[in-house]
Amino acid sequence: MESPRTPTLVDGFGRRIDYLRVSVTDRCDLRCTYCLPKGFKGFEEPEDWLTHAEMTRLIGLFAGLGVAKVRLTGGEPLLRRGISELAAQISALPGIRDLSLSSNGTQLGRHAVALKAAGVSRLNISLDTLDPSCFARITGRDCLSDVLEGIAAAQAAGFAPIKLNMVVQGDVNEADIDRMIEYSIRGGFILRLIEPMPVGDTGRTAHGVDLSALGQKLAGRHGLLPQVLGGGGPARYWVSPDSGMSLGVITPMSQHFCAACNRVRLGVDGTLYLCLGQNDQVPLGGMLRMGANDAELSAALLAGIAAKPERHEFNTRPEKIIRFMSQTGG
Repeated sequence: MESPRTPTLVDGFGRRIDYLRVSVTDRCDLRCTYCLPKGFKGFEEPEDWLTHAEMTRLIGLFAGLGVAKVRLTGGEPLLRRGISELAAQISALPGIRDLSLSSNGTQLGRHAVALKAAGVSRLNISLDTLDPSCFARITGRDCLSDVLEGIAAAQAAGFAPIKLNMVVQGDVNEADIDRMIEYSIRGGFILRLIEPMPVGDTGRTAHGVDLSALGQKLAGRHGLLPQVLGGGGPARYWVSPDSGMSLGVITPMSQHFCAACNRVRLGVDGTLYLCLGQNDQVPLGGMLRMGANDAELSAALLAGIAAKPERHEFNTRPEKIIRFMSQTGG
């Protein structure tokens, strides 16, 4: 007798959707120049946030339809009270095989051990520079030492490998890439260079760099070889044959990867965003609070996935997305 097959989410372009990014808060303790404007106050009210139980219920519906990977994001997810307890609830859901978290690292020193115990298996940490003055210029805070201490705490807690995400801006931190590579070689990190996207006014003012060309040049300079990493993510990688350190580039602007997109995003209020660069969305949180049952929520979810756009329009319509990155869920 054949065992029952796990349902799968497939959009109108034949892409299997098995990855859900969940914003647990749109608040952040930094104001990175490409993400949130200084003095921004337009956050969701806490009463509109999904509760832990509501969030777990919706994620469970996604898992029942074949989503196996969940990433907790923000804003800064470690600002959400009870984040480790929420992670434990999600990691225990049937079908969830990979639970990860993205963080700016400022609070990581206090949470790393608990997150590991809760079932978080992987960490992505934003780190755009190792220069304290440049860090303060980008983030609005002089707290690079807190982030570096958080990374060390994550390593001590057993997280490995740790991915460092560096948003590269040509007039800000491009000159620090080689230093970041050397730091990653010493620490055994995966360093991912990312092109800024025109999400919100701040994203549109960031001066990006064509990383498609730069990645190959950096690989040659540091003796890195092409590498294939599992996980189906958007990065292209090279690896150091000596240290095992990996360098990746994520190129939504110069060489988009929409044809292989496998993800959707859930905002802190339960809004399902079908594409980072489009406005298509499904108000799952609103439906849930209006009393929708699981069958109704699943039907809305399936209809949304079927209508997922083919690709973003960052290059042709950069003015289109007015919401800020923290409102979408990273």
